[in-house]
Amino acid sequence: MRTTRAKPINVPDPMPAGSVPPKQPQGFVAELFDAITPRTALLVLGVLLVQLAFVLSYVGAFHHPTPHRALVAVVAPAQISGHVVTQLNGLHGQPLFATAVPSEAAGLTLLRDGSTSGVFVVNPAGKTDSLFVASGGGAALATAVEDVFAHVEAAVHRTMTVTDAVPSQSGDARGLSGFYLVIGWLVGGYLVAALLGIAKGARPATTRRAIHRLIVLVPYAILSGLGGAMIVGPVLGALTGHFMALWWLGALLVFCAAAVTMAFQVFLGVFGIGLTLIVFVVLGNPSAGGAYQASLLPPFWRAIGSSIPNGAGVEAIRRIVYFGSYDVIGNLLVIAIYAIAGMALAITGASILARRAAAGKPDDAEVV
Repeated sequence: MRTTRAKPINVPDPMPAGSVPPKQPQGFVAELFDAITPRTALLVLGVLLVQLAFVLSYVGAFHHPTPHRALVAVVAPAQISGHVVTQLNGLHGQPLFATAVPSEAAGLTLLRDGSTSGVFVVNPAGKTDSLFVASGGGAALATAVEDVFAHVEAAVHRTMTVTDAVPSQSGDARGLSGFYLVIGWLVGGYLVAALLGIAKGARPATTRRAIHRLIVLVPYAILSGLGGAMIVGPVLGALTGHFMALWWLGALLVFCAAAVTMAFQVFLGVFGIGLTLIVFVVLGNPSAGGAYQASLLPPFWRAIGSSIPNGAGVEAIRRIVYFGSYDVIGNLLVIAIYAIAGMALAITGASILARRAAAGKPDDAEVV
């Protein structure tokens, strides 16, 4: 009897050790959620919030410019001066804040050093009064003050002549050149700091490297300030006669923006760039008094404008170019405080991170 042997069955070799089994096919939604990490989703959400904040801030600041307690000086005979001042301060919505001055010359002195937005001179011998404004301090504000007085005069059946005692320079249309110059300087400052962070790491590895990075920002700021002053001065003729002052103001603004951006990056990594945009773009630009001066802005933007480098820089340029640099020190101090605080925080943050790294402690705040 013949016996037949069963043919051996080929059993596949077991999967080699360490190999990864093939992924099972996933649906589109599952693949989408697998591709987007929580960190990526957080970044996208942050961008969305900054975008909406941008729209809210700009539209909120500019959608309904209305004068509020704009400073004006009143020149009138003693017997009616108090009545005129009270009438102007009692206007609906308080568009003006009027004070009496002894003479037209005294009022014009205040106007030419930027201490008031208008000088109203009452003519007791006739029906035509005089209004002096300063479009160099902001064309929108000068127009708004003129409009308020036009309504006041019409209500009492009087007329007035308007004189622009501090006009904008011929190349400075509506007094906006300084505003755009400040924006350009600040954009350059925070962009160079952000690019250094991308190229060399948002967080310097040592305190010394943080100091070196800050030192590198100095020549960039000087060149940037020089370039901006040349463009608005000799090249375009927009703001003339103050080249050196604008150059060094620009250098200070650029370094300020760069130092603050670097400080934010040291503590927050890539999210620091978002915080920079919130401070300088979302909040700083609409409150800077460019298109509409502080007296025309809603309360929130009016309150924060002078405390952010954007507003301090715009006002510093106006005072340098149009008001003989009168009372410019306060604006320069605001910018300098931001620059010093940015340097101090950047160096302190880098020192803390370096000590943590030396101690072998993980950086819980690392987000880049």
